[in-house]
Amino acid sequence: MFLKRKEFNSNSIFVAIGANLPNSFGETPLQICERAARDVADMPGIRNVTRSRWYSTAPIPPSDQPRYINGILHLKSNATPEALLAALHGIEQRAGRVRGKLNAARTLDLDIVDMAGLLRGHPDPVLPHPRAHLRAFVLLPLRDVAPGWVHPATGQGIGTLIAALPAQDIRPV
Repeated sequence: MFLKRKEFNSNSIFVAIGANLPNSFGETPLQICERAARDVADMPGIRNVTRSRWYSTAPIPPSDQPRYINGILHLKSNATPEALLAALHGIEQRAGRVRGKLNAARTLDLDIVDMAGLLRGHPDPVLPHPRAHLRAFVLLPLRDVAPGWVHPATGQGIGTLIAALPAQDIRPV
């Protein structure tokens, strides 16, 4: 079910996955991300899930945290943004996520990057994700599953966005 490249359309949803801490069950960040991808795919109303390859990335902003594992899921769903976000938060919580300060190390982070091109400033989730276009750990995996993706707010293609990024330490796992 994963790692197949599919084209996307206006019903596409992209969810970013990241982790850099083991959980209390002894799972590594990679194992946590793999489980989260399966959990998202198993949610009611979710269909046609594809996943990017995994990437190892340095923390943004730079810090002494461990490296992250990051990837992107491409899926279809009729869920509302609020319902999808609540379900993703449930998966984070089951993985041992404790919400702390911004950019803190975490056992799992699931973010909606884009939901069918919806432009939304409030309430949460803000769409598209307000920092997705600035982060290689979002854009490179997104290119794996949607090489023709265009940022809904800026109208820029993914290649243009990647070319504009400052150097970031990211490599495939």
